[in-house]
Amino acid sequence: MAQPKGTVVLAYSGGLDTSCILVWLKEQGYDVVAYLANIGQKEDFEAARKKALALGAKKVYIEDVSREFVQQFIWPAVQANALYEDRYLLGTALARPCIARGLVGIAQREGAQYIAHGATGKGNDQVRFELSCYALCPKIKVVAPWRLPEFYQRFPGRRELMDYAKKHGIPVPVTPQTPWSMDENLMHISYEAGILENPKVIDHGSHGAGGVSCVCSLIGNFTAGPAVCAGRLRRRPRRVTNTGDGATRSSALELFVYLNDIAGKHGVGRIDIVENRFVGMKSRGIYETPAGTILHHAHLDIEAFTMDREVRKIKQGLSLKFSELVYNGFWHSPECEFLRECIGRSQEPVVGTVRLSVLKGQVYILGRESPRSLYNEELV
Repeated sequence: MAQPKGTVVLAYSGGLDTSCILVWLKEQGYDVVAYLANIGQKEDFEAARKKALALGAKKVYIEDVSREFVQQFIWPAVQANALYEDRYLLGTALARPCIARGLVGIAQREGAQYIAHGATGKGNDQVRFELSCYALCPKIKVVAPWRLPEFYQRFPGRRELMDYAKKHGIPVPVTPQTPWSMDENLMHISYEAGILENPKVIDHGSHGAGGVSCVCSLIGNFTAGPAVCAGRLRRRPRRVTNTGDGATRSSALELFVYLNDIAGKHGVGRIDIVENRFVGMKSRGIYETPAGTILHHAHLDIEAFTMDREVRKIKQGLSLKFSELVYNGFWHSPECEFLRECIGRSQEPVVGTVRLSVLKGQVYILGRESPRSLYNEELV
């Protein structure tokens, strides 16, 4: 065993990669504290806790930060009409600074000098995690195994990880692995890597009878009847009412979960794009953002109805910069905090109700009303 190096807080998911990383960190001489944030993913958290402890974690922290994720990260993005490169609603990019805040909090509680993550050396998440951690705790040191030669040379592929797992008693998946990676939170589900790295691939053969949509778990019945909702906004979403059955949701988390369910059944919010990563390469990703897509359209509509024309022009420029900062991992930077304050100030007149329907992947705005409306019906 290596010489003791102190305590490291690991961003732990319970999957093969972070389970192997947990054991590897112990081999290197670290005391490992596992941290798992609940941001709305479908996960057996108690099983993940038992697994981490069985693998030698000193402690395991599981925090439900789903409500904070909606209120403190998603809502500001909705206010900003945030879109990266005109299409991506930033589901993963918004989740990472929320998780990083939890990592730093546990590191400070445990007196840990190190934080570790399982993000690869080619992706955006390494930047998002690390910039957030450094911004919140400049003295923290980050261990990124997939950038360390002693790790990636030892594990050049999945086969080596599987062999390592079997050798060290790490439970390995018994079901066939999907040929892509998937990341899930309240805001979205993303699919990338594997066979999706070929941008021409649309048919997955044995995985379904259609295109990529067959693997998208939020896309359900495309033949359902239209769902009509009325949403009330006062600077941020306040209430959603299904005008068909009268069901109403008012709390931030319940509202968002409900819209995910309604929009998901109609295939709303699925995109297949090629984007520019911060680290300097193009990547192909498939994203599902059901509730976020509804709220994006609803907010755009009531904002156009209530906001001064010249203010809106300036705010559109701020939104573009905000989206780039969030995508690139600068949520906790001074400039991003400043933009959130500016955008928040612009939202004071954005009050009202939007009536909309969703059907077969589309969001249709049906009408709107607001006590702060700048629309003059008599003049028109």
